[in-house]
Amino acid sequence: MPATPSAAAAAASGRCPPLNAAQQRIHQAALRLFAEKDPATVQISELAAAAQVARGTIYNNLESVEALFGQLVIRLCADMSERIDRAMSGEPDPAMRLAAGVRHYLQRARDEPHWARFILRYGLTQPPLAQLWHGPTMRYLREGIASGRFTLRPGQARTAAVLVAGAVLGGFAQMQQSGASPRRIGSDITELLLLSLGLPASEALRIACARMD
Repeated sequence: MPATPSAAAAAASGRCPPLNAAQQRIHQAALRLFAEKDPATVQISELAAAAQVARGTIYNNLESVEALFGQLVIRLCADMSERIDRAMSGEPDPAMRLAAGVRHYLQRARDEPHWARFILRYGLTQPPLAQLWHGPTMRYLREGIASGRFTLRPGQARTAAVLVAGAVLGGFAQMQQSGASPRRIGSDITELLLLSLGLPASEALRIACARMD
C-alpha cells in the first residue's frame, strides 16, 4: 500500500492537513480495527459501526479502506516525528535525543495500546511505516556518526535504524506480555543501543537512566 509522493512528503515534514470531526472518528476506529486484522478484510459496514457514523459518512470521507490505511500510516508517522522533534528541540546531543525518542515510543505504547498493536503488526512490513525509523531516528544517527559521537561508518546508519526499530518493537511486545513499565524497559533498551553505537558503558548507563520529561 504505497504512499503518494505528497503524502510521503507530509510525513517527512511532520505536517498533514487537519481532519474534521467525522474523519477523526473514522481514523480512530480504523486504527483499532487495523491493529487486529488486515485492512483487506475490513468492511465498510464494520468501519462505520466502529466509528459510530453512517455508512454514507464513510463513503463521503474516503476512497477505499486500503486508501484509508495509507492515510492513517502517513498521519501516524508525521505525528510521531513531530512529537519527538518538539520534545528534543533544545537538546544538542544526538545520543540523548535518540534515547529520548526510544522512551517516547515506549511511553506512548503504554498509553495507547491500539497504537502500539498497530505498529507491532505493520512496523516492519509496510514500507510507508519506514518513516517512523527514517525520520528523526535516522537524523540523530547520522548526526551522531558525523560528529564522532557514534562509532559507526556513515554507511551503517540505515542498518542502525533497523536495529533501533527492532529494539523498540521488541519493547512493545515485552510490555504487552509482562506488564513491565516503559521506563524500565526503555532504560534497558537505550543502554544496549548506545553501547552498540559505541558509547562507553558508564555513559550509556547514565543516559539510559536519566530523567527525560
